[in-house]
Amino acid sequence: MSASVSVTPLDSTTVQSQPTILDILPNPPVQERACPHRTRLQIDLILLAIEALELGGSESILAVVQELELQGIIKNRVNLWRMRSTNPLRRSHTRRPLSLVEAKALVVIASCLARRLTVAIRQLLLTYQQMSEKQIPLEQNLRLSNYLDRFKAHFRSRMNPRRSGVAAYSSAEKLDELALNLLGQLLFCTGTAGMQRFWISLFDGEVE
Repeated sequence: MSASVSVTPLDSTTVQSQPTILDILPNPPVQERACPHRTRLQIDLILLAIEALELGGSESILAVVQELELQGIIKNRVNLWRMRSTNPLRRSHTRRPLSLVEAKALVVIASCLARRLTVAIRQLLLTYQQMSEKQIPLEQNLRLSNYLDRFKAHFRSRMNPRRSGVAAYSSAEKLDELALNLLGQLLFCTGTAGMQRFWISLFDGEVE
């Protein structure tokens, strides 16, 4: 996919106000320096997977905001909700843009939480692999079943069923497949330079 690009650097005010932890993620040359549709969608879904993995996941996200001193970007719970509502599939979708700085902050937070959950993520993926090989129904493993059930509940309660992108996940099987794919993406984030590779992957096909 070819897209028009702008490589204009951030203005000096933005650069100075950006927390240094975000400098590890490069600036993709996207148009108007705002995140594309797919980027906004994927970031929200990866956070949704974290919330399904960990009870109180939304509180953990806000705690990491404090730990990483990102309060200048994500000021409070409402601000976080507005950023995530830039996901076009949300019931509460807002047309406000998601800036690159905001997206970087969310990716850094997701990667930080993914690293803390590495053991649980690996165990769930290994369990899934073993059960698939033996053709055992996934609901027979309590931990994996709980993750899948929570993900389905979060997805159905927050996404707009009238969106075609949501209708594609109308079946439990499709949502399970999505939840498991997101687990793989979270594990991807925990590896060496995984956060940077995940960040760059969010713009695949969006830049020249």
